[in-house]
Amino acid sequence: MSTTRASKSKVSIVGAGSVGTAVAYACLIRGSADSLALFDPNTAKVRAEVLDLNHGTQFAPACRIDGADDPAVTAGSDLIVVTAGAKQKPGQSRLELAAANVRLAQELTPALLALSPDAVVLFVSNPVDVVTYAAIRATDAPGGRILGSGTVLDSGRLRFLVAQHVGIAVENVHALIVGEHGDSEITLWSSATVGGVPATEYRDENGVAVFDAAVRERISTQVVRSAYEIIQGKGATNLAIGLSTARIVEAVLRDQHRVLPVSTLQRGVHGVEGVCLSLPTIVDGRGAGRVLEIPLAPDEADGLRASAQTLREVQRSLGL
Repeated sequence: MSTTRASKSKVSIVGAGSVGTAVAYACLIRGSADSLALFDPNTAKVRAEVLDLNHGTQFAPACRIDGADDPAVTAGSDLIVVTAGAKQKPGQSRLELAAANVRLAQELTPALLALSPDAVVLFVSNPVDVVTYAAIRATDAPGGRILGSGTVLDSGRLRFLVAQHVGIAVENVHALIVGEHGDSEITLWSSATVGGVPATEYRDENGVAVFDAAVRERISTQVVRSAYEIIQGKGATNLAIGLSTARIVEAVLRDQHRVLPVSTLQRGVHGVEGVCLSLPTIVDGRGAGRVLEIPLAPDEADGLRASAQTLREVQRSLGL
């Protein structure tokens, strides 16, 4: 298994808004790729963002940064991150964004792959599951080459909240959110661990259960509502999604075979198929690989099926 990236890896980012520039910045400071290219039809905006990023290259790992209002700047990419589209407004659900961003994905994806026929395409635009499904349907790309950022960030939010609740480093918490990246997502409490101890069995120094039903419900709700709180306060979520996207980028470019809850077209794991949603998935140089059939508690399995049905209904309403 390779743990180093190819000598000249190129990542293109479509959309130079708050999310796209956060992805570019995260990739720059983490040294995720050898070159970055930003594409946005807003000429002045993309030029300004490229200048700003380039002015900081002295203080980051070596990286060439280009940008343009012409999609040709993305040609020859190893990986393309798509953040373009209408952004979520305060009080608006991700699924309410669906129609406009689905049309964009259907038009944009074939054009991007024509310029970079071997690229992996990673969608971040919301609603990411439906947009990813539309992009897959609009192309004949091999399975796994088009994927969505899914619940990687949601799982990070969960791990942060669990770690904060017990005062333990977030690196020692392992927990997953699966299903839709949105209101119907499911917290897998049955497999969550804190320092190797199942969360449902974790007790404080007095022997009192730390994650009782009320605490689990509160944390799960906080995960779902956190994006709404951030959007209400500052207009967009961008910093954490930038970092989590850079992590997915690295898993692909460095062929890491990393298990991440990305959004992929499901083909029967847990009886779910015909929709894109998140389950733990091996991510490597080819994109999204095998989906792992993690054990689910009965209520979690029911929640996953309900989440899939929510997404199917949206797809049907959009003619997908």
